[in-house]
Amino acid sequence: MGPQNRHDGKHPDAMIKDFRALLDNTQDATHCVAIYSSTRKFIKHNSCNKTYISDEQLHTIELCIYHGTKIQVEGLDGERISQMCRCTGSQCWRRGDRRNDWVWVKQCPGRCYGALNGRLPWQLQRLFKIKLQNEDGAFVEYWIALALTTIPENSGNLDPVSKFVQVRNAPAAVALQVFSVGNIVGCAHVIPEIATSSKTGDGRNVRWIVNSHIDLATWNDVYN
Repeated sequence: MGPQNRHDGKHPDAMIKDFRALLDNTQDATHCVAIYSSTRKFIKHNSCNKTYISDEQLHTIELCIYHGTKIQVEGLDGERISQMCRCTGSQCWRRGDRRNDWVWVKQCPGRCYGALNGRLPWQLQRLFKIKLQNEDGAFVEYWIALALTTIPENSGNLDPVSKFVQVRNAPAAVALQVFSVGNIVGCAHVIPEIATSSKTGDGRNVRWIVNSHIDLATWNDVYN
């Protein structure tokens, strides 16, 4: 889902057409550095023909901003249902505060991270698509997300008293990461240890309780 036009027909995010414009319109310096460095690493890792890319090439990459992505998940009866994960960056949502949803991000298969089954809840900060030209002249599109990352407490095992998993802020070096939107496997719900309003965000909070009671599918993922 792309940025919705305002009454004047223009939305700031809809005007962003290349990577340089995205950096120029990112007010948070930490986010700006993370987008730049992580996107460069993402390109190097995912495109064999882009082992090196200059700043000039990176800045002119064609780019589109999105404010939501639809994820297919398994429903209670085994049918496929859709969940909409929203991410408006620094822009308001329906004339209110910004909306940057928490999502489940697939890390690795198997029982890694204990009850979290190889997934971690991360908070979306940006959704965008970049378009690269390979050496053979063909264009390749990558759908990318920037997220506030977490790591599990107690190796992801359930707390013996509350029976919930807790996660906390990742170290500063990897606190914000760029990754493929294809690794998002559904919406997540977490409860901050320190209650904060959406206006101030989770800046003062460093730990969250993963709400595994939000729906039966999440319950089964955690407790099976």
